[in-house]
Amino acid sequence: MSQPQIIQVFEQYQKARMQFVQSVALLAVRPHNTGGLQNVGVMALLRPLLLDVVPKVQQTAVLALGRLADHSEDLARVLVKEDVLPPLVHSLASQNRFYKKAAVFVLRAVAKHSPELAQAVVACGGADALVLCLEEFDPGVKEAAAWALGFIARHNAPLAQSVVDAGAVPLLVLCLLEPEIAIKRIAASTISDVARHTPELAQSVVDTGAVPHLAQMMLNPDAKLKRQVLSALCQISKHSVSLAEMIIEADVFPAAMSCLKDPDVYVRKNVTTLMREVVKHTPELSLMIVNCGGVAAVVDYLGDCRGDLRLPGIMMLGYVAAHSESLAMAVILSKGVPQLAVCLSEEPEPHVKAATAWSIGQIGRHTPEHAAAVTRANLLPKLLELYVDAASSEDLQAKCKKALKSVLQMCTYLPELESLLYDAPSNILKHVVCQLSKVLPHDSKARRLFVSSGGLKKLQEITAEPGSALQEHINTINNCFPEEIVRYYSPGYPEALLERVENYQPA
Repeated sequence: MSQPQIIQVFEQYQKARMQFVQSVALLAVRPHNTGGLQNVGVMALLRPLLLDVVPKVQQTAVLALGRLADHSEDLARVLVKEDVLPPLVHSLASQNRFYKKAAVFVLRAVAKHSPELAQAVVACGGADALVLCLEEFDPGVKEAAAWALGFIARHNAPLAQSVVDAGAVPLLVLCLLEPEIAIKRIAASTISDVARHTPELAQSVVDTGAVPHLAQMMLNPDAKLKRQVLSALCQISKHSVSLAEMIIEADVFPAAMSCLKDPDVYVRKNVTTLMREVVKHTPELSLMIVNCGGVAAVVDYLGDCRGDLRLPGIMMLGYVAAHSESLAMAVILSKGVPQLAVCLSEEPEPHVKAATAWSIGQIGRHTPEHAAAVTRANLLPKLLELYVDAASSEDLQAKCKKALKSVLQMCTYLPELESLLYDAPSNILKHVVCQLSKVLPHDSKARRLFVSSGGLKKLQEITAEPGSALQEHINTINNCFPEEIVRYYSPGYPEALLERVENYQPA
């Protein structure tokens, strides 16, 4: 056989290998092909090609593995079991940028499925290798590496700590300064994934100087970048007062407030979430947000969105109101109560209703004036309706019960209290009657209205155990009226009176 014929044999073999890996990579794009490829033993056939002498064959084989692992956790586990990852990680230091992008994609595809698989990536040196890729000149490699590190970090605190220990955070902060918008997005997202777990991890992000750069990027017109930046700031600020104060000190909120007018609804949601995470810590932090117009802006935001997008805004109002009378009054003056009433009636999801009920309770629990704002919005009957509704979730019922109790203990508005006498179950009724027993002894006009409206009659129809708190409250109310009036409205008294008329013999 001549030399040209020998060369032709090897060229045909090379073409066949190239055609095979390209076909597999193309088939692996579609998730529904994954099972069929697994059944014919595709992993065993691809693995030798990872060491192929032709770089293009190597790269395409790695890409095919990445796509298969991306679609299937089972195939990702096979990759780990077959020790495919160590040579991939080792080769990252010496291969070209095309191979690096494909290999990093494999690490990301494996790590995303579960903490165990992400730990397998870390255990074979994957985190350190990915950090080295963050120093690459090629932006595509940087972006892929940052993305893979984010998938590792998001699972739990130990994995996020391994990313920090590998030295990723300073390089991720440098990525925020890159001109490519895609790298900025992924870097901000990964910083968010690191900071989310513990105060210590969030502090490690702050210590690298990330917050000022994140704050500056809120002015960027790119909506997806602003989403990730705001998410990262949320994850930092949620852990402690000191971290929230660092966000405030970085002058985040002038820019953040402007983002509440952003056309992108998720940017607006993330701004509202950031405010929620800041105000929950202390009255002082809440006051700072109130003073920069945060409450009024959130009330407007609640009017512009629906569903889960409302949740952070609803909770933000509740956290502000919970701190003090004056902050709760700021929510009332910003028309927060009518907007919460709208949310309670419009939203179908129990968890959104439960959060709304909680916030209403936080507003109305301080003073009679605060409770009056809740009653004027006709919220007590609505809370009662949700509480007694068998279709309501346990959490929703618990939140409604607590809100009712909190507001009723401060409510002095007689018509609202009286209306609840007719529908409230016994465990709510005792709070209603208790408040009536506080209001009626000191207000003659209220007593007259209570009689003429039928409230006293309804009170006599309530069955209470002798010696119970409810019975004591009823007795207190009855003592506010002449004995004959109480007797007249007692059950059975009209019949007894008629009987006396029938039995009366005129002289």
